[in-house]
Amino acid sequence: MAWIPWVALVFAVAAAAIVMLNLHGARRWASRTRALVSRLEAARRVPATTSFDPAGLDALPDPVRRFFRAALTPGQPIVAAASVIHAGRFNLAEAGEKWAAFTSVQRVVASRPGFVWDARIAVLPGLPVRVHDAYVAGEGILHAALWGIGTLADLRGTPEVARGELMRWLAEAAWYPTALLPGQGVRWEPVDDRSARATVADGAIALTLLFRFRDDGLVESVRSEDRGRTVGGRVVPTAWEGRWSDYREQDGMRVPFTGEVAWLLPEGRHPYWRGTIAALSYEFAH
Repeated sequence: MAWIPWVALVFAVAAAAIVMLNLHGARRWASRTRALVSRLEAARRVPATTSFDPAGLDALPDPVRRFFRAALTPGQPIVAAASVIHAGRFNLAEAGEKWAAFTSVQRVVASRPGFVWDARIAVLPGLPVRVHDAYVAGEGILHAALWGIGTLADLRGTPEVARGELMRWLAEAAWYPTALLPGQGVRWEPVDDRSARATVADGAIALTLLFRFRDDGLVESVRSEDRGRTVGGRVVPTAWEGRWSDYREQDGMRVPFTGEVAWLLPEGRHPYWRGTIAALSYEFAH
């Protein structure tokens, strides 16, 4: 059985190569992440106000007033930025289910709206895909790379990608709810007793999402009829929804710690992100 040492040697070399690829990829990816976050921070603006005043809610639709009264307390400091650590599962299949575990770190700024989501998806042992999903200074970015080196997707610089990423920022604002106040630039329109439309603009981009609220006033879901979905290298407008749950008090605010995001396809709902917040911290305006 003299061949066994050779087989062991091959496996050892392959294992060492994978370790080196992971280390090299992690370093390169970390450098790119730092550059994105630096751009994000450079584009920050000072929030228009420093604290929440319930007197400014009078002109809002009823469900929106109930939301702010449920999520905030009078005098709540305005969120200027947030740092979020997630863990969960990501569906890699365009149809059906092929879930893989992920961890991620996200940096968000409230004004100028923007974020950088830095994720590591464990496709196979020793085979991570690193992902940047970001909206930075008006630019949308979606970059995925094997080990952080071999590019699998790189979408950026187009109005469609920018719109989709700003849409994500608005949909996730339940995590940093003061960003939804009208004094922070969001315009609300009534729909019915349980829902309202929120519109936000940044530069040449303006978009609207439908917010639905729970009996206790907190955000239940956020929906768009035309978020850009990448299919075969093309961006196709597709109905899309985020659902939020497991609300907890964090720094005086009630925010969701669990969520699910899905495409709403003709053949049915297609969830692709299920995550939980592992850590959440804020910087407040002053």
